[in-house]
Amino acid sequence: QAQLVESGGGLVQAGGSLRLSCAASGGTSSGYAMGWFRQAPGKERDFVAAISRRGDSTSYADSVKGRFTISRDNAKNTVYLQMNSLKPEDTAVYYCAARTGYYSRYEADFGSWGQGTQVTVSS
Repeated sequence: QAQLVESGGGLVQAGGSLRLSCAASGGTSSGYAMGWFRQAPGKERDFVAAISRRGDSTSYADSVKGRFTISRDNAKNTVYLQMNSLKPEDTAVYYCAARTGYYSRYEADFGSWGQGTQVTVSS
């Protein structure tokens, strides 16, 4: 099982940018497809983005396409979420997740989860 630790959350102004990081340990770094999910207060956890084991394929939720970019550096055992043009509705706790096999946008496919990092976008 992968162990995941998110970092990089904080308070930013609308229209600004933020980069989240997820450090992974356990197994080989290239052995896991990775995903980002988020949960706003009083709402369900939603899919944000996912990336394949080698980082050559990605998938994004419609709400973040064109604004967010997921990437990974397997040499550093780290996956990133670059967030640009942030909106107040992006405010949520962001979670990193890992799974073996192909990348997925389905929450049930991911077996390992980080503790989450808070992102707050002021309006």
